[in-house]
Amino acid sequence: MSESTRPVVSATDDDFSFEAVDARNRRGFWAVGFVMLGFTFFSASMSVGAKLGNGLDYTTYLWAVFLGGIILAAYTGALGYMGAKTGMNLDLLAQRAFGTKGSFLPSALISVTQMGWFGVGVAMFAHPTAELLQISPWFIVIVAGALMTASAYFGIKAIEVVSFISVPLIAGLGTYSMFRAIDEGGGVDTIFAQSTGMTLIAGIGMVVGSFVSGGTATPNFTRFARNPVSAVITTVVAFFLGNTLMFSFGAVGGASTGQDDIFYVMIAQGLAIPALIVLGANIWTTNNNALYTTGLGYANITKIDKKPLVLVAGIIGTVLALWLYDNFVGWLSFLNATLPPVGAIIIVDYILDRRVYAQKVSPTLAPGAMIGIIAGGLAGWFIPVGIGALNAMTVAVLCYLIGRRIRIDHDPVIADPH
Repeated sequence: MSESTRPVVSATDDDFSFEAVDARNRRGFWAVGFVMLGFTFFSASMSVGAKLGNGLDYTTYLWAVFLGGIILAAYTGALGYMGAKTGMNLDLLAQRAFGTKGSFLPSALISVTQMGWFGVGVAMFAHPTAELLQISPWFIVIVAGALMTASAYFGIKAIEVVSFISVPLIAGLGTYSMFRAIDEGGGVDTIFAQSTGMTLIAGIGMVVGSFVSGGTATPNFTRFARNPVSAVITTVVAFFLGNTLMFSFGAVGGASTGQDDIFYVMIAQGLAIPALIVLGANIWTTNNNALYTTGLGYANITKIDKKPLVLVAGIIGTVLALWLYDNFVGWLSFLNATLPPVGAIIIVDYILDRRVYAQKVSPTLAPGAMIGIIAGGLAGWFIPVGIGALNAMTVAVLCYLIGRRIRIDHDPVIADPH
């Protein structure tokens, strides 16, 4: 590596932006588990839950959450395994699958989307909080954005602290409010009585789509796990059970108040302070991880230490928060369609070329993989049948395999690097 391309890192890069996490810096089951649960505790998932609750009867809702949860857990569990096994973050894994230069595309896509969702998350907290306190949302945006940026700046250790505090509060207070609302509202059957006839496939697609894009960043956190088994368990629990809890909060919220967040249920119950705690903690944990992922992605592109890049991304996301919330959610959803192909290609590449991931040498460019991102994203967005994320992954993997076959035909060494 030339001096001009050598990463510019701090004396102690405890977030391992440019190298695998070593054995000394691995963390225990509960530390990684709380980080992963905090990642999946997000208000946007409640919005999906509200739509599921209004669209499906109770039995179909359970099947949609169960089957969609299995797909989501399988996808993120595979990525979680790879992160723990190799110690690499998503961007280092992408260097192996897409090439050192080719990895800039997935890094840019996930960084832009996660920075955008960070801004949207800040606004999702600011709007209802400002309305409740009758103050300007800008004050909340600045304070919340600064705090969330600070915790992401200090890295995985700060994210652990926030998650250890927030996850029990969200789960405990939210569950209490949810069961109280169910009891006061006449039971589960009443909540799901207004089904609009949504199909099971549509419901499964919404469950998978709720977090499959963010779940692509799973290796960024499971690389700190002590072993792959604990990484897979914590990931599956987070994306299966954690997401299910958020869906349930949203379903109850939609039925009880017409709003899609447990925050409004708690306000209606006279639990204003607990509502603010749950809303703030909910968004903070996910925004932490989103901005952390943003910093790692930009670090891969610029070869600059993650921490200053987190500050820059946090400032941009905070300043643009209200604008992003009003104008950019549709674009973010479109960009999100390109992220499941990234994870799918990395998984398949790891299965086929596992030995390469133990080496420090990566190809410069893998055209088939890069075409797969674009083609897969377009397929996931425009194909009107089936489950969008699965359509995107299927097309992406086919493009990758064709590209790999062509590369092997031109360079047989690729098929057997030894």
